Amino acid sequence: MKILIADDNALSRKILQSALSRPEYELIVACDGKQALEKIQQPDSADLLILDWIMPGMDGVEVCHHARQSERPLPQYIILLTSRGEKRDIVTGLEAGADDYVTKPFDEKELLARVQAGFRILNLQSALAKRAKELEEALLEVKTLEGLLPICSYCRKIRNDKDYWQELELYVEEHSDARFSHGICPGCYEKIVKPQIGKKTKQT
Repeated sequence: MKILIADDNALSRKILQSALSRPEYELIVACDGKQALEKIQQPDSADLLILDWIMPGMDGVEVCHHARQSERPLPQYIILLTSRGEKRDIVTGLEAGADDYVTKPFDEKELLARVQAGFRILNLQSALAKRAKELEEALLEVKTLEGLLPICSYCRKIRNDKDYWQELELYVEEHSDARFSHGICPGCYEKIVKPQIGKKTKQT
């Protein structure tokens, strides 16, 4: 699980790295907003971002804006670090795209708890996206068997998309997960199988 830390203060970066130094976390460090944005735009960028609000050149709120505009399969979870504790400042940060915030000086246990909560949300989003994709694929499979199917009135073969005639069961198996097990219905047993058994009995 990758975490990007962006803070222009060297001491603050050290404290953040120390608080998040765990085997399950891979830390990526940026010294300012511009460097953070460059790292975020890379294909294998971090899933969770911890951004200091006040940084030279580009602050954490601006980085938030850019991060939310990037095209990713799943959004990144963003935590803003700020010494601003007033409600209007918090609202500004959340409106910019932040998911959470931690006020400075921060408590290491609180920060770690918020990071863990962030990864739980990311895992849920990933699971939901995977499930949605599976449902979409299942719906596509169902749709392939909807509508009118050209079938021969005599041999019961289906004309497929390539204008070839093929057995009904082969067509269904190719367009769905259905498989056939063969048996004999009572009607066919009386009309076909039973007379054949009778003929064989007479012959013997």
